[in-house]
Amino acid sequence: MPKRLNKQELREFLDAKVIQYNNPRFIESDPIQVPHTFSKKEDIEIAGFLTATIAWGNRKSIINNAKRLMLLLDNSPYDFVMNHQEPDLEKLESFVHRTFNGLDCIQFIKSLKHIYTNHNGLESIFSKNTENNSLQKSIHEFKKVFFEIDHVSRTQKHVSDPLKNSAAKRINMFLRWMVRNDNSGVDFGIWQSLSPAQLSCPLDVHSGNVARKLGLLKRKQNDGKALLELDKALRKLDSSDPVKYDFALFGLGVFEGF
Repeated sequence: MPKRLNKQELREFLDAKVIQYNNPRFIESDPIQVPHTFSKKEDIEIAGFLTATIAWGNRKSIINNAKRLMLLLDNSPYDFVMNHQEPDLEKLESFVHRTFNGLDCIQFIKSLKHIYTNHNGLESIFSKNTENNSLQKSIHEFKKVFFEIDHVSRTQKHVSDPLKNSAAKRINMFLRWMVRNDNSGVDFGIWQSLSPAQLSCPLDVHSGNVARKLGLLKRKQNDGKALLELDKALRKLDSSDPVKYDFALFGLGVFEGF
């Protein structure tokens, strides 16, 4: 493939890669398989949010640990969040994924209960403070609500804040799962109050490297400023669904070593 494609060639190349990777086969090797085991909206949301939260490092270990976490929640995440008693939380103390430990896990369950009890659920919070083509302010406000109850301060690092220049890769991935609905069977599209046009690409080492090679991104760090730069480039290719290109960038990086 030539080093630098013109805009039309680039769009055609990436659109073909989206079709290649954005299909049910993608689910088999991706953490999105964990929320796909549920059918109730709240179960999908909570399973998706918790899975996305621990989605860094080795993908196999992310998937295994997310499945283990669902078992600890009796495979009924919403019911567990809403109806757990204090003693029920003890079994979560043993949970660990990288730097996310049992204390963090328990805090997340308490914060999620607060959100569903007092703020009408996850979708309701993310639907506030939105901008035309960005949900980064929504993520910032979400973090404030998530930690407005008594909490362990160490847990704050596990919810990113884009207004502090974080690329917020995991929350942007979670939002892609919830909002995009292109009938390909991968993303859920269960949040009707938000539009795919508002989503940002989950920027990580793979998508960042591929984006730089394709001339979509110049900034070296994978931070909030890089996300804004990539957003602008992807919106020029498809303003109504820019994040579909996550499949292309990620697939090229992970499966093709592009």
